[in-house]
Amino acid sequence: MLNFHAVERAAVATTPFEFLTAGDLLNDDDLAAVQSDFPRIDKPGVFPLGSLEYGQAFAALIEDIRSRRMMDLLGRKFGIELAGLPTMITVRGHAQGKDGRIHTDTKDKVVTGLLYLNSKWEASGGRLRMLRTRRDLENFAAEVSPSGGTLAAFKVASNSWHGHKPFVGQRRNVMFNWLRSEAAPSRQVGRHKLAAKVKTLIPIFYRGG
Repeated sequence: MLNFHAVERAAVATTPFEFLTAGDLLNDDDLAAVQSDFPRIDKPGVFPLGSLEYGQAFAALIEDIRSRRMMDLLGRKFGIELAGLPTMITVRGHAQGKDGRIHTDTKDKVVTGLLYLNSKWEASGGRLRMLRTRRDLENFAAEVSPSGGTLAAFKVASNSWHGHKPFVGQRRNVMFNWLRSEAAPSRQVGRHKLAAKVKTLIPIFYRGG
């Protein structure tokens, strides 16, 4: 389903940290099918894949994300051996106003990928920014529209700052990570489950792409 050639052609930026962006990973028909089979998520937050129900087209997309080809591609791009590392996949369906504040990913994560599954993105908010500093959302090296079929990926580092301007509403993506240890997935999934549970009680800030 995924257009891996688009990832192969993507150039890796090396400053302020290592990242790449690629568009057109999904054609219009496949994007429409994935959107139709997307998990029913009616609240903000990031949810572990295993906690969700979804249709056949979305399942096929997940298989491509989990594939050896995706792992090898991103491993070569970032100069990291990803084979043998545990993976984690989470899904977002909606954004709230507090999402997108500047952050780096946790040290458990080696590489982060974000595949966006929205229709053509018109809003000024919700566009992922790769940042030069932890304090200024306007000082960005790249801005990524979360339109359907767009991939953003980066090597997690102490300075891999990213965020986006506020947006409230439907904002769909699959986030996939390679993690440093076998213990890391349990810690990360537990954190996501706790955040999702709390969101059913009160709106809180959650950091994610």
